[in-house]
Amino acid sequence: MPRLAANLSYLFTERPLLERFGAAAACGFEAVEHQFPYGEASERAIRERLREHDLEAVLFNLPPGGEGERGLGGLPGREAEFREGLELALRYCRATGCPRLHAMWGMPDAATSREESRATFVANLRAGAPRAAEDGVTLLVEPLNPRDNPGYPLNRQADAHALVAEVGAPNVKVQFDLYHCQIVEGGVAEKLMAYLGDGPDSNVGHIQIAGPPARLEPDAGELNYAWLLPLIDELGYEGWVGCEYQPAAGTEAGLGWARPWGIRPPPRAAG
Repeated sequence: MPRLAANLSYLFTERPLLERFGAAAACGFEAVEHQFPYGEASERAIRERLREHDLEAVLFNLPPGGEGERGLGGLPGREAEFREGLELALRYCRATGCPRLHAMWGMPDAATSREESRATFVANLRAGAPRAAEDGVTLLVEPLNPRDNPGYPLNRQADAHALVAEVGAPNVKVQFDLYHCQIVEGGVAEKLMAYLGDGPDSNVGHIQIAGPPARLEPDAGELNYAWLLPLIDELGYEGWVGCEYQPAAGTEAGLGWARPWGIRPPPRAAG
């Protein structure tokens, strides 16, 4: 059965961050992910909440850089900042046991060619992968749709897998977000079958879901997750599936879609 992880950057945001861990656990989640915890809570505070609620941390992003930069990996001249961000993120991983980090490409300026930006990203990933491996961490690259992320250089699954192949490190893999894939290119089931076909040896290191086109609950959109989630299971994927969507009317109120996978909100108090 696919294992669902609550993305605390999107879910339970009715509460302060450190209260979201308990809310997720109360709904049956056994794992959480978070995009950028660095300015919101210390690694020690997050570790304490994970232990208190018997949760796993399964994914963080590397620090995003400045406003609107969406990462530093492909920005020439910013290599030292990329390394500093990686060290900060690995500190959180060591404290919490998180085994995955999403390394974002970033938004190169108009003077930087795609070729130069891509070469910088490849070089940063090649240099960062051995350092991450020392802490047992996998680095992930994720194609993002250009509607929500105008100008982001990585949009298609095949390009992400080509990038990973060029880096050539066993702990650099693809983060497959079905929401982004559907918006950019469709054929989600076909791509799952192509890229998850090797089971645990697949170059897909993490999966995320939401309901396109509006990024709402997975049952509110054009993808049939009641069919896709069992398919992911059948294809041998053993990792977590991150729930990275925007609840339409409160997190708990929209969790009905996840009941077949063991997630349900706690009963409301009487009165």
